[in-house]
Amino acid sequence: MWRNWQTAAGVYRDRRVLAMLFLGFSSGLPFGVLAEPLIAWLAEAGTSKTAIGLFALASLPYSLKFVWAPVIDRLPLPVFTPLFGRRRGWALLTQVLLIFTIAGLGGTNPVADLWWTAAFALTVAFSSASQDVVIDAYRVEILEDRQLAAGAATAVFGWRAGQLGAAAAGLMLADLLPWGVVFSVLAGGVGVGIVAILVNPEPRVCVTPESQAMEARAEAFLERNGHLPRYVVEPLAWVYGAVVMPLVEFATRPGWVAVLAFIMLYKFGDAVLAVMKIPFFLEIGFTKTEIAEVVKLFGTGAVILGGFLGGWLLARIGILKGLVVCGVLMAVSNLVFVIQAWVGDDLGMLAVTIAVENTATGMGTTAFVAYLSSLCHRAYTATQYALMTSLMALSRTVLSSGAGWLAEHMDWASFFVVTTVAAIPGLLLLLWMMRRYPPSDSRASPETASPSA
Repeated sequence: MWRNWQTAAGVYRDRRVLAMLFLGFSSGLPFGVLAEPLIAWLAEAGTSKTAIGLFALASLPYSLKFVWAPVIDRLPLPVFTPLFGRRRGWALLTQVLLIFTIAGLGGTNPVADLWWTAAFALTVAFSSASQDVVIDAYRVEILEDRQLAAGAATAVFGWRAGQLGAAAAGLMLADLLPWGVVFSVLAGGVGVGIVAILVNPEPRVCVTPESQAMEARAEAFLERNGHLPRYVVEPLAWVYGAVVMPLVEFATRPGWVAVLAFIMLYKFGDAVLAVMKIPFFLEIGFTKTEIAEVVKLFGTGAVILGGFLGGWLLARIGILKGLVVCGVLMAVSNLVFVIQAWVGDDLGMLAVTIAVENTATGMGTTAFVAYLSSLCHRAYTATQYALMTSLMALSRTVLSSGAGWLAEHMDWASFFVVTTVAAIPGLLLLLWMMRRYPPSDSRASPETASPSA
């Protein structure tokens, strides 16, 4: 038993897994910058509440990153790619852009020209979303299958450290320094990700018989349409290779429709609960301060603990079985809110509720990220991962949009029972998929990989 524990825990000591901590930090930092520090700065400058609310639109690039993911996946960069490789080159470019755009954000004046502040906030989000695309691809490609869960857990921990660290440091520094200096200091934090990229290797470029056959089709397309102008044919061939082929490769897998349905349903119950969690706490009598204090004290630590527990569990029993266990735990954890509804505004029970729910959520998130990573074909990692995460975000938004209507038409205890029931279809679909389509490696085997240019 102890030896199994050591083996499962030992995966976190691998250099490549540890690198995900720092790359996760670099990914989470811009979220923190665009949250509390930016909002506090705008409020301090006298910006209207309506205008501050509209700054939420600056986060749109995170939902639309799948649009330009094929460019990051396939297009070589001058200077950066020859020097550092395809993935590391794009990572370094996005990180350099982040440093300049975050510092540039602090150089604007929201009092004199709010539009410039909004423009820089949008460019920070665009640079950050682009960094997420390449870092997600880098994580999937650099790690072995047995390390995916640990890599996901470490990346999630780093992301939260970057997000919370940037938010807290930004507010504290603002009491001592001008806002322009504060944003410049926060921009320097991206250097953590730059160092992590520089000291780690470039993943190997994957070439499989399937991807070679698809590339040959693109070449044949060029030959068949040789009579057309090159400026027409070449972009079409590039689009075929960068956009169509990743979709075709995924759609040729057995059970791909079921996989997409599972991506939409796995965290359905959790998403429905999340929408109404804060209204529930407020309605039964907790103050906003009490909620914030308990969420920060127990919630953050519980999510991080759950993430590492999820990584350890998946390292021991595998991704699919881990998904089942974590999914059941997420569903059952919703029932703790039923007890909270019966007890009322008891702070001790609130701490238990937050700790249980967030630990289960952390485990489920790690399992789900590891699963999505395992689905990506190494030849099209950035595009496929961006598409799947965008689908996940879209389905979460759409499917959970009726949560308020449900809460209005039933008591809170019944509502939370429904959120538990909402998790069942995803779990049943997963069990059916495990029997109908036994686990297989959709990613290229090491023998089919070739060194990166």
